[in-house]
Amino acid sequence: MQTLQQQQAFKIEETERKDRLLEILSDKYCRSILESIMYKPKSVIEITSDTNIPMSTVYRRVQNLHDNKLLHISGTITGEGKRLFMYKSKIKGMKSTYANGQIEVELIPNN
Repeated sequence: MQTLQQQQAFKIEETERKDRLLEILSDKYCRSILESIMYKPKSVIEITSDTNIPMSTVYRRVQNLHDNKLLHISGTITGEGKRLFMYKSKIKGMKSTYANGQIEVELIPNN
């Protein structure tokens, strides 16, 4: 298994995107959700069960993570005709530094 330092990180250049990512990862619910779906895709119900985060909060945070391109989404239709979406984290980690008034943010992909 590779450590985070050995994996290829990609640098985020846009200031607004850096700010959004730092805000997302400062949220304890977003971090818990990403951790829950790091290695295996899960439904919102499974995420809620794993994290003890209220389902409405999970839905809001998953939408935010999706809007910021941090999730893989796959879907199926159940035998009852219901749509079931599964979510998996696109990132395994993030590195950030602040020096000389500059913020650097790098994402480590979840391969």
